[in-house]
Amino acid sequence: MALQEEFAKQGIWLFRYRGVLPVIILVIGALLFLQTELHPEVFPLKNTPYEMYYEMFCLVVSLLGLFIRICVIGFVPKNTSGRTVEKQVADSLNTTGMYSLVRHPLYLGNYFMWLGLAMLPGNFWFVVAFTFIYWVYYERIMFSEEKFLRSKFGETYLAWSEKVPAFVPDFKNYQKPHLSFSWKKVVRKEITGLFLLFLIFFVFDYLGVVTKNAPHPNYFLTYSLIVLTVAIIIIKIIKKNTNLLKQENR
Repeated sequence: MALQEEFAKQGIWLFRYRGVLPVIILVIGALLFLQTELHPEVFPLKNTPYEMYYEMFCLVVSLLGLFIRICVIGFVPKNTSGRTVEKQVADSLNTTGMYSLVRHPLYLGNYFMWLGLAMLPGNFWFVVAFTFIYWVYYERIMFSEEKFLRSKFGETYLAWSEKVPAFVPDFKNYQKPHLSFSWKKVVRKEITGLFLLFLIFFVFDYLGVVTKNAPHPNYFLTYSLIVLTVAIIIIKIIKKNTNLLKQENR
């Protein structure tokens, strides 16, 4: 099988099981984080006043990734440049907003979301390994998606791809989105991701309490998780009983 077909086939398979990578990263990261808690001498910032600031910096990196995702999802219509597990879906080609800066902004956002978590154990080589694995993993997925978009949109796709980089944004090409920002779509799509992000950070932080390397859980993470839990419940009730969060073609 030629490399083009092989990469495309691998991309479809990896997309179908894309949820496996975060689980692997979480398990390895949790083990490394626990090792750092049990052997604080391996991380220079451990048990210093700067440890909390580092933890918050990791959270900011992850929230940057979520912000990138919000900037994408909030401006695009339904069924554009996307894909389901069963088949490719793209009623139109996104070329404005975040898609005028980078061809795969959602994967860029995912990278930063998981990068913040990978940084938590304070292990430099784990961050390097995560970045390499993420690159190899999503390169195949991006290749498969681009093959589909190229076959469907032809010269329009080629002209766009020639001036817009795949993963590293080029800000000089920015074009304003055609649609207005849809906070309803963002709430529907991203509130669960935000909740899970704070939940994971809280669990990692609580490991420090369990191992006696922290006197108490991080209050900011604790209260944020409580607020988000209440928000999730309210949003689920609204989605089930009203049309408030529904929006045509979004």
